[in-house]
Amino acid sequence: MELVNLYVDDLRKCPDGFIVARNYNEAIEILNAREINILSLDHDLGLDENGVEKNGYDIVKYMCENGISPRKVYIHTDNVVGRNNMYHTLIGARKRGFIGKSVEIYNYGYTDNSI
Repeated sequence: MELVNLYVDDLRKCPDGFIVARNYNEAIEILNAREINILSLDHDLGLDENGVEKNGYDIVKYMCENGISPRKVYIHTDNVVGRNNMYHTLIGARKRGFIGKSVEIYNYGYTDNSI
């Protein structure tokens, strides 16, 4: 599998060295198709084509349910509640073995947020 850096955000500019997923479905497709080195997550991802809101926390839950273990996860969202939910879920999943024990989890962005 190809090793990539994945930036999940519906609005912000994708940093150099990353591929971008603008919504939940794009993110899940990439997470299933590629090995992820760095994953940078936003929480609020807007509405999908059916008017359903799937967010970064839904991506985290999918990762935990399916054992998807990027090498590093950065949470770059400005949504404080979403950030805490994603961070603590990932920490708990790592402790319980739902994701790899070596996954590094950061409660801040890899780069500065820019639109």
